[in-house]
Amino acid sequence: MRATPALFGMSDAPQPIGVFDSGVGGLSVLREIRALLPSEELLYVADSGHAPYGDKPVPQVQARAERIIGFLLAQQVRAVVVACNTVTGLSIQALRQQFPQLPLVAIEPAVKPAVAATRSGTVGVLATHNTVRSPGLARLIAAHAGPVRVLAQACPGWVEMVERGELDGAASRAAVSACLEPLLAQGADVLVLGCTHYPFLRPLIEQRAGPGVLVLDPAAAVARELQRRLPRPAALTATATGTTHFWSSGDCAHAAGLIARLWGEPVRASALPV
Repeated sequence: MRATPALFGMSDAPQPIGVFDSGVGGLSVLREIRALLPSEELLYVADSGHAPYGDKPVPQVQARAERIIGFLLAQQVRAVVVACNTVTGLSIQALRQQFPQLPLVAIEPAVKPAVAATRSGTVGVLATHNTVRSPGLARLIAAHAGPVRVLAQACPGWVEMVERGELDGAASRAAVSACLEPLLAQGADVLVLGCTHYPFLRPLIEQRAGPGVLVLDPAAAVARELQRRLPRPAALTATATGTTHFWSSGDCAHAAGLIARLWGEPVRASALPV
């Protein structure tokens, strides 16, 4: 699936920026993009009808990413942010080959800054099963870990908790604690949030980990990389407020309520036609 040249340069008006994730987790990246680029028009796709990606076969994850990028290209975006660590870890190289004309900015676990920050010499990466097993994470660890131990911990059920809006409560605290225990027991003093859903569980993570453990979220770095790679700046003034549009492949009423809760203001979610 490739964009035709007609999708680009059709007018002098700045084209929007597309952002997508397996569900609502990518809102943690979207909010950093909105803070850094307040005048941009942003299009967000939550593929909640197919979430989570973390335990899906690789071809299925890649096929969903291809279709969503195709949908965003049809909206004439000039860049796409892959706000899903699983897609990045499994498929980003293939996607960049398939869409060579499109700037694809991808999130990945903040292994390099975690290695630089650790004092104990042990870092934990919290991620989905697919990210833990992905070649992308393996490359990051090989490139940056050096003598530091990097422990990758799969966190089953965390994405589903966020998709249901279960951000607190006894069950959520127990699920978070169960995944942190092995890392803390081995001396990890830096925890990397390797899934964009996990920042919404950050209060529980920090509460269990304690003040001596640093928790890293790479979302702000992704926003800065997007700003650097935009093919052209927005024509709007720096004080203008850009619009944000939301699509979901799941139940749109549920999506709108959950997105509004996480985004901090009322929103309307349209049905994703792919």
